[in-house]
Amino acid sequence: MNKIAITTGDPNGIGAEITIKALQYLDLPADKVAIVSNKNILNFYGGSEVANKYEIIEIPFDTNDISAGQVSASAGNFSYQSLQKVCEIKPRAIVTAPVAKNALHLAGYNFNGQTEILEKYLAHDGQKAEMLFIANNFRVLLLTRHCALKNVNITKEMVISKVKNLENTLKDFGIKQPKLALCGFNPHAGENGILGQEEIEILIPAVEQLSQLGVNITLPKPADTLFVNAAKYYLAGAKDEYDCYIANYHDQGLIPIKTVAPDNTVNTTIGLDIIRTSPGHGTAFDIAGKGIARPDSMIAAIETAFKLTKI
Repeated sequence: MNKIAITTGDPNGIGAEITIKALQYLDLPADKVAIVSNKNILNFYGGSEVANKYEIIEIPFDTNDISAGQVSASAGNFSYQSLQKVCEIKPRAIVTAPVAKNALHLAGYNFNGQTEILEKYLAHDGQKAEMLFIANNFRVLLLTRHCALKNVNITKEMVISKVKNLENTLKDFGIKQPKLALCGFNPHAGENGILGQEEIEILIPAVEQLSQLGVNITLPKPADTLFVNAAKYYLAGAKDEYDCYIANYHDQGLIPIKTVAPDNTVNTTIGLDIIRTSPGHGTAFDIAGKGIARPDSMIAAIETAFKLTKI
């Protein structure tokens, strides 16, 4: 399918609302977009005009089951079926509105997020999906994703594989010689082993091997210092010193980028044949159904999908 396909996420969250608002704002050509959702859900959230303009790939759902702000198995099942369908149709790119992990689990789908579901249906020949967060020129790759902090585990082989995947993707994005900054695992990048051994035993050997392969990557640096400088570049609208920062775990990378770009951060799935983008926030059940959700991050996600696929 030569279109961008958009899912509307959990029917009880803000996904449909921000999709509708984003498409109204962007006013994209009808032949460039397909919405994987349910026309009744779009109508429920005031999107009849959008539903009539764009192709709707219907996922069954009883609108009597819509309960804005609530977690339900039926909403989790709809979220999963939407993702499964969008993978089947193989669009040029996928844009996903937020889903609720606890709703997915209630429906019997024990995944830690949409990235893992997309990997299940799209990956082949050993491909691995990776989470790359983008806010203009500020980019952050996560080495690990949604897991408890005590379970974060990195290996030299993992770092090498993920960084090579990142480098190749950035080249596909038009960055011919990416310059990468690697965050230390421990405070102060371990202080030469005083505060932890991960830098000495894992990260530095990985960097040495990557450098031999021609990858332009720093030795592990203290994450707080790296991100202070990244924030200064972003807020000044200046070109960053680095093309991407590599964080070891979820909050190490996402707190900085979401702090300076809360409305413009886009979660981008790389490593698969199809690019996926998503807003950098969740279902926002606390404001669902109130008509006050801001579509900024969804707009950025759709624009990023178009930019990266050049459709």
